[in-house]
Amino acid sequence: MTTDKPARGGGREAQRRRTRKAIVDAAVRLSAGGATPSIDEIAAAADVSRRTIYMYFPALDQLLIDATAGALNEPPVEAALSDPALADDAAGRVDALIQTLLKYSPQSLPLGRRMIRLTVDPPLNGAPEPTGPRRNQRRIEWLDKACEPLRDTLSERSYQRLISALTMVVGWEAQIALRDVRGLDPQAEQDAMTWAARALVEAAIREHDHQQ
Repeated sequence: MTTDKPARGGGREAQRRRTRKAIVDAAVRLSAGGATPSIDEIAAAADVSRRTIYMYFPALDQLLIDATAGALNEPPVEAALSDPALADDAAGRVDALIQTLLKYSPQSLPLGRRMIRLTVDPPLNGAPEPTGPRRNQRRIEWLDKACEPLRDTLSERSYQRLISALTMVVGWEAQIALRDVRGLDPQAEQDAMTWAARALVEAAIREHDHQQ
């Protein structure tokens, strides 16, 4: 029987996350002045090889979109998830994450549409398939932080299943489905996404309580 892979892996997985973050952070720094950095410049700033960058980002556009989205969303999301008033409220923290992401969606969703196209299509010019997930795990890290109050309550399997389920209802893909397929306006979109996420969190808690 297979289980979800823990979001907080150690060893090789943790090293991959650190390498990816170093590459993205380098791209953010180099892009801050308004110029578009080259792969060579990013590799030098991140202290990695060109080949390493292409293992994570088959196209420069994908890396630059990822860096731009991170620079836009990370500060407000981190602030929302650090609100002491929500320290023990996993559902409230997920709500805050959704509200923050949607607040910045006029700028970030166009980036998301481009990112999805780049990561769904095969790599260009014979570039190797990326190592591990094809997208930045920033969303997983945010969901993990939002659900932190439940980490010691739920079993590891239940906790990881919750993170996986929330991945389907929080983020660009959910927004695109709600806008393009359902035709919802921004407020209805937020209501639907928040309801779905809260339902998943509450279902995980109820299941745990029932098993006690």
